[in-house]
Amino acid sequence: MPMIARRAALALPMLPLALPARADGWKPAQPVRILVPAAPAGTTDIMARLLAPRLQARWGVNVVVENRAGAGGTIGTLELVRSRPDGFTLMSGNIGPQAIAYSLFRNLAYRAEQIACIAGTIRGPNVLVVNNDVPARSVAELAALLRARPGQIPYASTGVGQSTHLSPVLMLQMLNAQAIHVPFRGSGPAQVDLLAGHVAFMIDNLTGVMEHIRAGRVRALAVTSAERSPQLPDIPAMRETLPELASYEVNTWFGIFGPAALPPAIVTAVNAEVNAWLDLDETRARFTELGGVPLRLSPEEFAAFVAAETRKWGEVIRREGLQMDAG
Repeated sequence: MPMIARRAALALPMLPLALPARADGWKPAQPVRILVPAAPAGTTDIMARLLAPRLQARWGVNVVVENRAGAGGTIGTLELVRSRPDGFTLMSGNIGPQAIAYSLFRNLAYRAEQIACIAGTIRGPNVLVVNNDVPARSVAELAALLRARPGQIPYASTGVGQSTHLSPVLMLQMLNAQAIHVPFRGSGPAQVDLLAGHVAFMIDNLTGVMEHIRAGRVRALAVTSAERSPQLPDIPAMRETLPELASYEVNTWFGIFGPAALPPAIVTAVNAEVNAWLDLDETRARFTELGGVPLRLSPEEFAAFVAAETRKWGEVIRREGLQMDAG
């Protein structure tokens, strides 16, 4: 027993050496999962699946992507909030559950203070697309169809509370038109029904639907940003199309998040890895293909950005009188 006690005592001073204090020295000691609060194939999922191999190569551990779709991204976010703050659970999040949801849902099961903002990934506009069977070839023609058949034409979103939900809501309100909202559990399922002709239109992230536009599988009518997108220079900004939409502007964004109690050393280390990935020429080229640009920020800058977006959408939602129960 005395020999064991002496060995234990000698070992104690060595314990801190197993937990490096340097921010850039942290690496996970076991597999990491990246939660995606959306279905496969959308931008939130694409970001996680592009980033995961990079982190796996850098860290030398498995990095797996797990989709937790539903309720506008709040189900997956709640799983993140409930996870241990050890760096082994991260989340690829977006504007919906990380900014819009706080004002939209009256009984949201998590708060902004429970989430650590680690790093941005990509930002870009949304884009209004119609399936090829819809006769409208401009926003004005689509508006005429909607007004001729009020409350009859279905449109898709990637989930209640996502920017793909509020973007068309705002458009319809400004046009004084009505349509039928059909929410899906992510961009992939929504695109399937759009391509099949089961819904007439949707306003999706440009990054999520760009390949369908380029392949001619859907028709783009307008982008939601203030200016035209360099990736679609012939497609007008929504505010160009009709006088009623002159003040219309929506941009979407994505990033990496963790549980709030995540140690600063881990936040800094993950942010450094994500930003190094964003700086790669191949990453920037891929983002250009998707129609977006890197959202390269420090943890502090990203947290301030998310807070500003939360305030912005809170004002929009209150002004429009939109509120609902979480799923």
